[in-house]
Amino acid sequence: MRAGSKEIFLLGVAGRSGSGKTTLIERLLPLLKGQGFRVAVVKHTHHDLEFDVPGKDSHRFKRAGAATSILVSRTGLGIVKDLDDEPSLDEIVSRYAMDSDMVIVEGFKHERLPKIEVFSADRGEPPLCLSGDETYMAIVTDENVDTPLPRFGRDEVAAIAQFITSRIPRKDIS
Repeated sequence: MRAGSKEIFLLGVAGRSGSGKTTLIERLLPLLKGQGFRVAVVKHTHHDLEFDVPGKDSHRFKRAGAATSILVSRTGLGIVKDLDDEPSLDEIVSRYAMDSDMVIVEGFKHERLPKIEVFSADRGEPPLCLSGDETYMAIVTDENVDTPLPRFGRDEVAAIAQFITSRIPRKDIS
């Protein structure tokens, strides 16, 4: 994604429920941060969200009718905002992640962006990367999957991080 002169690399981590997507992202983040990348994560859910804690000020503001309640401290910022429609991935990134070098996206499996699949055969369903979607660039699994894509074991997190960073377009220095 390009915003102004800043290029942000978007990477999807896809897989069926319970496949280990969140665990993989959690294990990748310290390695990517250690390489100097500022990484944001966007997770899609089909469930309604409830962040506020009943009785706290931000919850009281929302209950009283605020369309947006923003909590700010020296170390962070939290926003609880009413939405009429679900924002697109581009809108989310442009509004909230422009200070990042990379955005890892969990869910959004139908978005047209490079993806890594986390696969487990436990559910008896085939890998998503075999569906003909050419945006898949690798699979993470301990199963024997017949695919031309690069395959990584679940514990090969350093190799996965290297694979990801090698795909990030480099800026030409002229």
